Amino acid sequence: MNFLDHVEDLRWHIIRSVLVILICAIAVFIKVEWIFDRIILGPTREDFVSYKWFCALGRALHYDGFCLGKVNLTFQNTAVTGQFMMSLSLSMTLGFVIAFPFVLWELWKFIRPALKKSEASMARGIVFWCSLLFFIGVFFAYYIVGPYAINFFGNYQLSPKVQNIITVDNYFEMMSTLVLALGLVFEMPILMLFLTRIGVLTPNLLRKQRRIALLVLFILAEVITPPDLFSCLLVFIPLYGLYELTLVLSVRTYNERQKRKALKDLE
Repeated sequence: MNFLDHVEDLRWHIIRSVLVILICAIAVFIKVEWIFDRIILGPTREDFVSYKWFCALGRALHYDGFCLGKVNLTFQNTAVTGQFMMSLSLSMTLGFVIAFPFVLWELWKFIRPALKKSEASMARGIVFWCSLLFFIGVFFAYYIVGPYAINFFGNYQLSPKVQNIITVDNYFEMMSTLVLALGLVFEMPILMLFLTRIGVLTPNLLRKQRRIALLVLFILAEVITPPDLFSCLLVFIPLYGLYELTLVLSVRTYNERQKRKALKDLE
């Protein structure tokens, strides 16, 4: 295939991905009022399931600090078209989240023909694992980080005379940023394993640069979370756990690569 053929092929992969995202977005839009009230505003409710989990954990650890108080939030819309545009934005965002495995599959179908048979076999199951990590990041943001951030900022006051009246688009922007950012950041192990397999990274390099990696992960957690230390730590700890998991998997991948290289040299 020449360059223009590759561009044409990529164009159809993009078109199919966009169509599936639009179909999912339309499905969300049909029930957008229920989804917004029950799912998007779910973490603002006192009976949200995460608050029950936190309290249960607090009782098990004999620490009342995990039990969060009632969220004092009042939302408002300040634009004539605000609520309608919010419904469109919500539908497209959830449409992308739902269609993410298909979009990833289309990307993989475009890349796969350029790989050697051995390289393609090493990437077996990549769509499944990437999708799984993405959804783990999404649910972690929605059920863990989001509720703590909402509770902290919803109840924080400089003075009792100042009431928190938050615009609904600001709330949705914070939640969507958290969900999408953590979903994508949780893809880190796949990226690092890929770089190990092609020889860019080695386990020794990952070990030597652990302190720099800690700093980078902390800065990344601070960027994608609201500016309070606890929310930052909620994101940093699992990211560091993913880094250590990646290091373990990287050792296995590197050893397999060295064995294949040794066998090839013997031939």
